[in-house]
Amino acid sequence: MKTSTTALISYLNGFRPTYDTPLLMADCFTITLGSGSLAGLAAGTVLTYTNLDIPVSLNGYVYAANSVLVDGLKYRCSIGVNVDQQQITVSAWPGMTIGGIPFLQAVQQGLLDGAEIQRDRAFLASFAGNLPLVPVGAILLFKGRVADVASVGRTLAKVNVASDLTLLAIDMPRRRFQPSCQHVLYDAGCGVARSSYTFSGAVGAGSTPISINWSGASSSFQQGALTFTGGANTGIEVTIKAASTGNLALAYPLPNAPAVGDAFTASYGCDHTTTTCTSRFSNLNNFFGCPYMPPPEIITGPLSWTGASSAKG
Repeated sequence: MKTSTTALISYLNGFRPTYDTPLLMADCFTITLGSGSLAGLAAGTVLTYTNLDIPVSLNGYVYAANSVLVDGLKYRCSIGVNVDQQQITVSAWPGMTIGGIPFLQAVQQGLLDGAEIQRDRAFLASFAGNLPLVPVGAILLFKGRVADVASVGRTLAKVNVASDLTLLAIDMPRRRFQPSCQHVLYDAGCGVARSSYTFSGAVGAGSTPISINWSGASSSFQQGALTFTGGANTGIEVTIKAASTGNLALAYPLPNAPAVGDAFTASYGCDHTTTTCTSRFSNLNNFFGCPYMPPPEIITGPLSWTGASSAKG
């Protein structure tokens, strides 16, 4: 059963549709970002869009019209504990940017990783009046979390969204006994300040979209991050797959070819071992792993025990 306000219930009960007075509705999509590492956007940043060509005021937000277009998230009702997974389509033209990055390019770079998406259906008495329009009321149709990004093209992206019941699939306890550290580098548990291990640089000659030549590069940057602060790739953050003296190999190609002199910042990476934690960051006190766990043993032959007795009793 869906709940709503008294005003909306009264409006719907008294509404008598005709050819001249159709029921006026607008779908409003609320996207709460779960990642704060892209384009300078903080975790918890809220993006709001409507499929109406007029902005709508709802839930304390103004839902943008003639902007990013979201389609999908149908209302379903079933018995049992089933995770409802649906696919939505996010459309945007290249000129639509967020944090200085084209929206779909940001989606490809991980903008929606861990994001929550909610679809409300707003009912309006009229399309006329002061903007943004204030609906009579709204009904929540779907709320879930981004499972993965299925595909990204030039004008649209297909994103899989699962209902909040997917949280029941999380293994408990979340902390496990394993040799490697379970902290994420630079998070609160790790305690290492990212700013202390981030360095400024510029693209050197001979660089390509997948390989950056830089005199300051070293093996310490392997599994780290590179963020462009200048040039055609401004705002783009990529993972450093491998690093050696004078070169950074990226995990995936940049959307634009870097030019000599393009500015960037590069941060150290970590392989979550005690050796790296000690030698690179001097942070062994915060290491959260069990490096001295005994390896698993496999018995390949029959068990025998020299003290076994054939006596019965």
